[in-house]
Amino acid sequence: MTTNAASVQAASSSPGQAHPGRGLALVRLTLGAMFIWVFFENLGKGIYTPAGYAALINHYINASHSPAAWKSVMALMVSNAAMAAPMQAATEISLGILLVIGLLTRPVALVAFLFLTSLWVSEWGTAWIWELLVPVLASLALVVGRAGRTWGVDASLSRRFPASPWW
Repeated sequence: MTTNAASVQAASSSPGQAHPGRGLALVRLTLGAMFIWVFFENLGKGIYTPAGYAALINHYINASHSPAAWKSVMALMVSNAAMAAPMQAATEISLGILLVIGLLTRPVALVAFLFLTSLWVSEWGTAWIWELLVPVLASLALVVGRAGRTWGVDASLSRRFPASPWW
């Protein structure tokens, strides 16, 4: 016996009860808006220039309690700041836009999870631990919960290609 996702969701929520996908969609929209906001904030601060990027990462290397192996990775990024800075800019704005529109939400949320986890580890000891841990876990919830299927482009893609794991 096979069922489609819409009939299962309709059967599992009674009238007057919130649709569970809407909660994840709100998390998706909020996380996407956060990435877009951070992109423009960092752009204004000059973080995406090689000098600005190198200064920020050097601050993490000198002030954080990250493991030595991770500090070596950060030092590699500093030495390649001319490439790393625009790559970070492109990553942040792309993640934000794709999350807001709900396109390829699961793989995008996985990339967001990995990106935010790396930033969280980089900031150990320099910021409040929960500051990034909550968005890290929220992005993981988006991977598991298929959050693009509500209020997102993934909804129409999942109707067209229901067997795909991408949405």
